[in-house]
Amino acid sequence: MLEVILKKGEEEAILNGFSWIYNNEILSFNGPIKSGEICKVKSFDNKFVGYGFFNSASKLMVRMLTLKDETIDYNFFYKRIKEAIALRETLAFKNATRLIFSEADFLPGLVVDKYNDILVCQFSVLGMYLLKDMIKDILVSIIKPRGIYYRNDLKVSEIEGIPLEKGYLYNEFPTKFLIEENGLKLYVDIKDGQKTGYFLDQKLNRDYLKYYVKDKVVLDCFSHTGGFSLNALKNGCKKVVACDISEHATNFIKENIMLNGFSNFEVVTKDVFLLLEDEKYKNYFDVIILDPPAFTKSKETVKSAYKGYFNINYKALQILKNGGYLFTFSCSQHMTTDLFLNMLRDVETKLNRKLQMLDFRIQAPDHPTLLQSQNELYLKCVVLRVIDY
Repeated sequence: MLEVILKKGEEEAILNGFSWIYNNEILSFNGPIKSGEICKVKSFDNKFVGYGFFNSASKLMVRMLTLKDETIDYNFFYKRIKEAIALRETLAFKNATRLIFSEADFLPGLVVDKYNDILVCQFSVLGMYLLKDMIKDILVSIIKPRGIYYRNDLKVSEIEGIPLEKGYLYNEFPTKFLIEENGLKLYVDIKDGQKTGYFLDQKLNRDYLKYYVKDKVVLDCFSHTGGFSLNALKNGCKKVVACDISEHATNFIKENIMLNGFSNFEVVTKDVFLLLEDEKYKNYFDVIILDPPAFTKSKETVKSAYKGYFNINYKALQILKNGGYLFTFSCSQHMTTDLFLNMLRDVETKLNRKLQMLDFRIQAPDHPTLLQSQNELYLKCVVLRVIDY
């Protein structure tokens, strides 16, 4: 087994719970170097630190699995997967939930989502990808799903040396089907939809609209398949306008809204930035939901992302009615909480309208985060009220 020797002091963060080791933190290697295999990590003074997945092709060279001197085998992964699933059962998330969330569940590079009796897997670390058949067997043993689909279509997969592909891992089945969330029915497409078919991390934030939307006119920006729109309609909004630039997405929105029997809606296939500049919508909306795709996926593009978030929030707050509510989101881990709040303060300064912050929210608890590893704390939601004084 390869031994990875750390530079002096670099083990401290790992022993405190941080799960990544970068190439510039490594002093030397002992043994055969082979990407995708499990390595033993040692400190500068040759003390045992733990075991992790090794990949020489990545700057993030080791993903830690354990700090115990234990055997990494079928039983090890079975126990970890069983524990992750037990958490979701405790939370009573059944029909549509994230069962495994990578490092946050101490299973680096493995994401598993459950839609009814179908599972969708993503393998973003080479070591975990090479174990995909074993992972499949464990999931089948514990859950007994009707089928398992896998999607390795992330850019990080390519960096790790994982083939960009998607397909069936266990049995075949239709990849577009109905699920239920917050008492609503909707279609998901696990083959061609975003992420693994749906944004499961927003389930509680969508439900949270019930405190704000009754008898209100709501704008749902970047609507995807209409999750926020459906929850607004369910909770008594006067009307919802759903906007997405993708015709594939807006067709899904119409299908999902009509499936639930709602009629007070308008679906617009358009660039959200252009819709927010349309004068006919000024002072038209009581509630605006801004849930854009990540404007940055790396530290190098944070500056331009800051500008993007600023512009979209400024435009939304310009047209919102006095006393109206803005639900504004960032789903990028690199747009930290401090940066996001600073951006909103800059918007307020330029806007010349006062903003009350009513709430701060994160992803649903089936998407946990480790306190020592903030990379999983990616989703941030700020609820604002705009006031003209």
